[in-house]
Amino acid sequence: MTIMKATILAEDTSILVCFKPPGIAVQSARLGEADMVSELKNYLGGRNPYLGVVHRLDQPVCGILVFAKTPEAAAELSRQAAHGSGQETGKNKKQARFMEKDYCALVYTGEADPDPVPGRSITLTDYLLRDGKKNTSAVVPPGTKDAKRAELVYEAVKMQEEQALVNIRLLTGRHHQIRVQFAHAGLPLLGDTRYGSEKSREYSMQQGIGGICLCACHLCFYHPVTGKRMDFQTEEFPWNS
Repeated sequence: MTIMKATILAEDTSILVCFKPPGIAVQSARLGEADMVSELKNYLGGRNPYLGVVHRLDQPVCGILVFAKTPEAAAELSRQAAHGSGQETGKNKKQARFMEKDYCALVYTGEADPDPVPGRSITLTDYLLRDGKKNTSAVVPPGTKDAKRAELVYEAVKMQEEQALVNIRLLTGRHHQIRVQFAHAGLPLLGDTRYGSEKSREYSMQQGIGGICLCACHLCFYHPVTGKRMDFQTEEFPWNS
């Protein structure tokens, strides 16, 4: 079932799972601007139906999202999402079921030193400082005031010319984390005009890439009512179309 450009992957009385296309915000603060929440509420019908935002994707990024259809489901899914982002501590962290979010991205390798090695897992750990006025984040030295630790693990799965397809597992959830950390590592995402280097932007233009090559390709969580493990995955990336 399709709404505008979004595709419903699963739905019941507690959850709604969909694929968000690039270019649409999850929830916009601008009056009259289309976003996922308004589109999905129109789909659900009725008088202002409940739809809880559990996690988000940047507007240029596509991928799989789960929304809650009841406050109780929202609370449980939000707990799972927080645990999956490393925000829970203590005994609860060991016992809790958590949300797993994996991403696929195309990165520019023309400035990498060394190049990623297919099949080898690499951990990136940095400290990020967000600039709310500019809506950007940057890698800063440890100990910088208000900086937050950011960690991810990635693995190159395919190398071609000056680009690589990588799988990414976020261990924390920070603003623009993937884009900032990969750019800092010398592997900017193709199509990223904000954090990409001059050479990566030129290469993206040569390849006809007009948007960020980043997709939330895998989402796993536990149903907030039944406890059943729910697993969703896609290999249909916009940059392949």
